[in-house]
Amino acid sequence: MSSTPPSAAAAPAAQHSPTSLKALREQPRAVWAVAFACVISFMGIGLVDPILPVIKDELGATAGQVSLLFTSYLVVTAVAMLFVGAVSSRIGAKKTLVAGLAIIVVFSALAGAAGGVDAIVGFRAGWGLGNALFIATSLAVIVASATGGFAGAIILYEAALGLGIAVGPLVGGLLGGISWRGPFFGVAVLMTLALALTLLLVPSAPRPARPTPVLASLKALRHRSLLTMGLAALAYNWGFFTLLGYAPYPMELGVHELGLVFFAWGLLVAAFSVWVAPRLQARFGTAPTMYAVFAALAVLLGVIAAGIHHPAVVIAATIASGAFIGVNNTLMTQAVMLVSPVERPVASSSYGFLRFIGGGLAPFVAGQLTAASGGFALAFWVGAGSLVVAIAVLATGHRVLARAEASAPAAHGDVPEAALAVPEPAGEGLDLDRLAQEAPTARS
Repeated sequence: MSSTPPSAAAAPAAQHSPTSLKALREQPRAVWAVAFACVISFMGIGLVDPILPVIKDELGATAGQVSLLFTSYLVVTAVAMLFVGAVSSRIGAKKTLVAGLAIIVVFSALAGAAGGVDAIVGFRAGWGLGNALFIATSLAVIVASATGGFAGAIILYEAALGLGIAVGPLVGGLLGGISWRGPFFGVAVLMTLALALTLLLVPSAPRPARPTPVLASLKALRHRSLLTMGLAALAYNWGFFTLLGYAPYPMELGVHELGLVFFAWGLLVAAFSVWVAPRLQARFGTAPTMYAVFAALAVLLGVIAAGIHHPAVVIAATIASGAFIGVNNTLMTQAVMLVSPVERPVASSSYGFLRFIGGGLAPFVAGQLTAASGGFALAFWVGAGSLVVAIAVLATGHRVLARAEASAPAAHGDVPEAALAVPEPAGEGLDLDRLAQEAPTARS
């Protein structure tokens, strides 16, 4: 644990002041085009929640089989993430975005036309490939293009993530009330619109002088700081996607009601991502806030496990979890970019690999635990335990995160001179010179 007092840790975080609504409105058109596409892309995560029981019943599948809709999507996303940087550096960021969006359009439409759960699982895997191309590149594009500096760009990105997660279940519930195929076709239509906006509004940027090596993202995990944050994200997402994949079943609700529950949950994700996370970070610092969030989520998953036969308990705990998930999503994305000793696109791919691996494996393992135990409680107890693991992993990187936060450039893009004078601790993998040089400015 770091010996840095709370006041010292909190002071630098205050530089990441909350982004104002005016600053959000003044973003370039290219940023809004990519942000809109992010909303639609992240809709795909929560879109299937309200229709999971419907798919299970109408296609004669088990809960474990249906959970593979998450697993195939997220595992393929994770593995593909490792190679997105190499692809983007060779064909350009805009072409990578366009390719990802086009793949999502095709495979979401194919999923809607599928005749069985195995086919949907397969098409969701293809969807995951497009998702990887888009997600890893979109974060880098928003960070490079947004006004207001690094922190403002991250908050905008996480706002798009939260809004997408919020709207996804609502759209899934509304269209799923007509047919379970509706949400898949709805995403295909919306992604086509996002594709058109990206083609029209996002300028082509020059490619790097030297292409990113194919294995750069995998090799980047040799850096302790990046690996630590990635493993903490893996453990966190294990709990997160256990909740997302299995909470709908014990709620015993219809498709429209499930859509409303997860819409309320997603609204909390979005609101706490944008307005609450920066304030908590400024007051308490990044790592202490993340410890508290992990602990709160572990408690909520434990509450779900203990109250698994009481739908009202499961519903209330699920909705409440959105607040903590929103805070953590913003802080964790900032943290991994702060401590990374490699270029941000490579860091995003490396981190995304571990993040989505955790999210992909959790529903599969939860399905096995559910089948073995004859109930859902054990899966949620394991999810709660994974968040305790996340606390332990994050604690091993506490000092490097606190030091990176203390030396981070201000939200408006200025670089404190002190950031250039702090030496890198041996073995902790933090390159402060690179961090300062790569900081986006308000003029970018």
